[in-house]
Amino acid sequence: MSKRVLVVDDEKLIVKGIRFSLEQDGMDVDCAYDGEEALKLSRENAYDMILLDVMLPKYDGFQVCQQIREFSDVPVVMLTAKGDDMDKILGLEYGADDYITKPFNILEVKARIKAIMRRTSKRDSKTVNDKVIIKREMKIDCESRRVFIEEKEINLTAKEFDLLELLAMNPNKVYSRENLLNIVWGYEYPGDARTVDVHIRRLREKIEKNPSDPKYVYTKWGVGYYFRG
Repeated sequence: MSKRVLVVDDEKLIVKGIRFSLEQDGMDVDCAYDGEEALKLSRENAYDMILLDVMLPKYDGFQVCQQIREFSDVPVVMLTAKGDDMDKILGLEYGADDYITKPFNILEVKARIKAIMRRTSKRDSKTVNDKVIIKREMKIDCESRRVFIEEKEINLTAKEFDLLELLAMNPNKVYSRENLLNIVWGYEYPGDARTVDVHIRRLREKIEKNPSDPKYVYTKWGVGYYFRG
């Protein structure tokens, strides 16, 4: 079955170029030119990937990404004309999975899309035999990819869940940032270790009563992160 992608950018020539290139690879492509239209389409359709420009009319890319994360864990790749690191990190703060800086090579974009789709496909096809991890007040259902604390469901992004699942299934094992980047994002991911720090911080804000004094995900200073068994 062909993959379905939503491309969101107010520069119509960029959208046209990406659309043509992805359709050449057999993908179905929908297009949106502002944040409002992007949200409407993402609610009405099931996409395998969303390419989302940061600078958009009506709602900017960060607002759109944040709202999408309220109802979907579809992979989102931000397109940004700015090379500023804070913009890239900010995109990840709002739940984006990756970013690409403009001007970009369409071959790089396609390679990045295919890499993320491969990881998502592996994740979805992974069979976990009704695996449920229970740690104190937390319950992690690996099959349905849901997390509950004191029976209240916690909404995590795909990457936040992947991180938590990996750490919780290997309690007390310390993973370096580089290890987590390679395992969760993949060896071909071009980002750096700060991506991991951002996601761990977001994860703690959701699962810890006091994120600065965590009970589940600990920091081993100078080494990395681990889940307290």
